[in-house]
Amino acid sequence: MTPRRALLALPLGLAWPAVQAGRQIEEPLADSVRGALAAAIAQTAPPKPSFERIEDRLVHLRWLGAMSERLKRRMAEHHTRVEFLQTLWYESRRAGLETALVLGLIQVESGFRKYAISSAGARGYMQVMPFWARLIGDGNDRALFHAQTNLRFGCVILRHYLDIERGDLFMALGRYNGSRGKRDYPDKVFAARTRWQWADPGA
Repeated sequence: MTPRRALLALPLGLAWPAVQAGRQIEEPLADSVRGALAAAIAQTAPPKPSFERIEDRLVHLRWLGAMSERLKRRMAEHHTRVEFLQTLWYESRRAGLETALVLGLIQVESGFRKYAISSAGARGYMQVMPFWARLIGDGNDRALFHAQTNLRFGCVILRHYLDIERGDLFMALGRYNGSRGKRDYPDKVFAARTRWQWADPGA
């Protein structure tokens, strides 16, 4: 299935230009897999970052400053931008995913639009299909518009697909988008990922 055009809904009824998003396919899950995914979703909200070494905290703050500057055109409000990046940093690391990859995926999927809705019904920053709320959540698909919930679902789902594909990121991204085996979507994410890669200038 090729990526679909996304329709975007905003709280005030305004329309954004269309972006690209796909449709994750609902597949049967073994009880053990469903249980593990549900447990991963249900854990507590991100804590404030804590670091054993001051050097690690400084690295994190430099990353946060650099990413905030890059994201400014897409998220104008400073507090919202920093909160989004801190949550993304936590959720991506928690799922064992590269932060630049997750940022690239969000750029392609929703253009960093919190209330994006695709023609297939996928929602939020990471364009999570509502069936996931039923399969591994509490059934409340409206919560997929909550930033932290959306990022947690998206990262857990991508990690699940990466595990299914035995670490093959190309195939996992295709599965995430509902276009498994086709180059268009993974290539777009890999290209977007380069914008968010970062080398610490203080290293």
